[in-house]
Amino acid sequence: MALERKGSRLSVLAVLAVTALVILRLAAAVPQEVRSSVAAAFQVRTRAGNIDKKPLRYIKDPNPAWSSIAVNADNNMVVMTDENLFRVVEYSRLDNTPPTARFTEPKRFIGGDQTRMEMLCGAYIDPKTLDVYVTNNDTQDWMPVFSKNAKGNVAPDRLLATPHRAWGITADETRQELYMTVQFPSAVIVYRKSAADNDAPLRTLEGDATELADPHGIALDVKNDLMIITNHGHRRFYGGAAVSTITETWEQWIGKTSGAGELNSLPRQYLPGLGKFEMPSINIYARSASGNTPPVRVIKGPKTQLNWPSHVAVDEGRGEIFVANDADDSILIFRTSDSGDVAPTRVIQGPKTRVKNPTGLSLDIKNGELWVANMGNFAATVFPITANGDVAPLRVIRGGPANQVALMIGNPGAVGYDSKRQQILVPN
Repeated sequence: MALERKGSRLSVLAVLAVTALVILRLAAAVPQEVRSSVAAAFQVRTRAGNIDKKPLRYIKDPNPAWSSIAVNADNNMVVMTDENLFRVVEYSRLDNTPPTARFTEPKRFIGGDQTRMEMLCGAYIDPKTLDVYVTNNDTQDWMPVFSKNAKGNVAPDRLLATPHRAWGITADETRQELYMTVQFPSAVIVYRKSAADNDAPLRTLEGDATELADPHGIALDVKNDLMIITNHGHRRFYGGAAVSTITETWEQWIGKTSGAGELNSLPRQYLPGLGKFEMPSINIYARSASGNTPPVRVIKGPKTQLNWPSHVAVDEGRGEIFVANDADDSILIFRTSDSGDVAPTRVIQGPKTRVKNPTGLSLDIKNGELWVANMGNFAATVFPITANGDVAPLRVIRGGPANQVALMIGNPGAVGYDSKRQQILVPN
């Protein structure tokens, strides 16, 4: 269950004093070749302005925290988002880090204060143009789009203002529609794929009947006209359909808030004092579902082994759903026809797999490969699409040292000091 997380992100770090640890918006896009060096100063952004001052010391992982992955097999293109260093990084699909190497140098990275990227959670590659779409989650309410030639600290080629806490992203190329999950208020929003600036969504899926509960990953089964969503299980209730409290047009509302640098949480009316922690789930809907529409079926229960299910992918030919099961260090595979409290048909898990806190997941159907982005060890691991059990990956692309566990300080929202044990406690 979500509350039984193995390797919880409540990091307890033993040090002698509370220092300048919590820097919510750290300097982005450190070049790969100098990532391990200590920066001379950090820029701390506050509502009163920016503060440029060197801290006495800081605790920060100099290595990437891979949060999502997308693969374009026709161009041997692999893109990953880095939630720690605020970057998009591209590798070759054929890269394979030698065991003795510190890391594999990427073909390019995009990052810096001009990119409008921070807490990156999702990535999508346009199959024709090779444009890269990415979602910001906790600190930026924009979906930036970068061309295949974008590199370094560059402005996006296109920006779309999105609701706060957008997470997963995918697209329907046939209908030219772009799908995103919103963690809270729990929703799925669908835009024209070419949407930009303050454009309104085409439709929204939200409300009590949807059973959305902190939605994360999203995938489309175009063959069966289905939409598949992973949920962590945290719910609030509307008392029925979601009721918006916006008194102006979408374009006016989101333009006003984004222009002022505010966070665009969807304004909704809730039943006061009602919320619930439910078990994680995979919800399956009709692809075109909108409004307060219930799922067609739900995969949920202790047999499922779901524990912080993150990104999700579908193999339409095999009729399988692949889930990055973050808190259980595993990849779960279900049938697209599954429903209820069912065990996965296969589980990829164990020390040989090098799967550690997997958040990102992508399928290369052309080459029969499953790609996993691991936040816990700086590595992307590649498996046969039929892999099962404790099996070694075919290839590994590392962005950091081998046999080292990531700090996983991701979006620290607070800090506490235990004077008795002389420990800093960091909830993420």
